[in-house]
Amino acid sequence: MTENIPILRVNNISKSFGSNTILDSVSVALAKGEIKVLIGPSGGGKSTLLQCINCLVVPDSGEIELENEHIHFSRKQDLYRLRQQVGMIFQDFNLFDHLTALDNITIALRKVKRMNKKEAMQRARLELEQVGLGDKETLYPAQLSGGQKQRLAIARALAMDPKILLLDEPTSALDPTLIGEVIAVIKGLAVKGMTMIMATHQISLIYNLADEILFMENGRIVEQGPPAALLSAGNKSKSQGFCDRLNELSEVEG
Repeated sequence: MTENIPILRVNNISKSFGSNTILDSVSVALAKGEIKVLIGPSGGGKSTLLQCINCLVVPDSGEIELENEHIHFSRKQDLYRLRQQVGMIFQDFNLFDHLTALDNITIALRKVKRMNKKEAMQRARLELEQVGLGDKETLYPAQLSGGQKQRLAIARALAMDPKILLLDEPTSALDPTLIGEVIAVIKGLAVKGMTMIMATHQISLIYNLADEILFMENGRIVEQGPPAALLSAGNKSKSQGFCDRLNELSEVEG
């Protein structure tokens, strides 16, 4: 169940690297509890859009509003507030290899949220339990499978109590046998009402989780709508064609 009032507004965001335009006046509005799924060919701008929303990559132009408050890209306090409330899940996990699973979560709780050690450990253990890693707290990333690493990354993000989660191809770096455990965690977050924008090539997430599909190509959103409209039988949409190709690839790999 979503609310109509957007919690996040992205207005006409553009980003170029040299002469290469990656995003060209992209706008997105996200309501509380809503899940938008970004699909489209590689190089279309999906990852850069997510990084711009979190200001890991600062847009060249455009505006971002979080809960009706304008984010000033040049103000460190605005970026700090944004990144606390908008969590990011990367396809390559971005864990600290020299820290245990528990410490990967507690470090931000102690340094950013100023929790004491006991509070941070309690919260970290709660999140590890929720993603099925309660018995892995003393292990280092190198001792975890790919699926476990991604679940740890999700637990780390959730511990910060984000209002929005950005997920950049959260299953793309995983062996096919491990994808299911990460999908289960993401679906669990959806059931709990987590607000999400996710770039993915995973068919089950596109069909079963998206409130709205955004098809990105050449740095622009060229098609958007609910799955029921874009993926209906006989539809000639870009989204349907893309998902058909994903299904064909899945059958070949299977």
